[in-house]
Amino acid sequence: MFILSQYRNIAIDYKNMGATKSDLFTKEQNEFASMAKAIGHPARIAILQQLIKTNACICGDLVEELGLAQPTISQHLKELKNAGIIRGAIEGASVCYCIDPTVWRKYRKFFNEFFADVRVAGKGECC
Repeated sequence: MFILSQYRNIAIDYKNMGATKSDLFTKEQNEFASMAKAIGHPARIAILQQLIKTNACICGDLVEELGLAQPTISQHLKELKNAGIIRGAIEGASVCYCIDPTVWRKYRKFFNEFFADVRVAGKGECC
């Protein structure tokens, strides 16, 4: 459950029991933080890598490929789908997933620009 306090500028996510001041940041910063959180688990990275490798919609193959239980895979797929990184289509009795190319390009562009802007200090130039 997500409730926004009308008296303070904080949003409280009761599901995760954390407080954030998301309104202090731009829409883009909040979007990319959500995306980074969505891919912040090794199983989700493995799922994305498998989807990229096959370059097609995957239905039940992920359980065999990754060696994780079906409920675990389903939960990770749900998180990736909620973040918009992947999309799913119902085919018969199963749901097939693939990378959402529009969202993928958007995030790839952001991260390329984000990392390109960084000048990493050489030895002795930083604290």
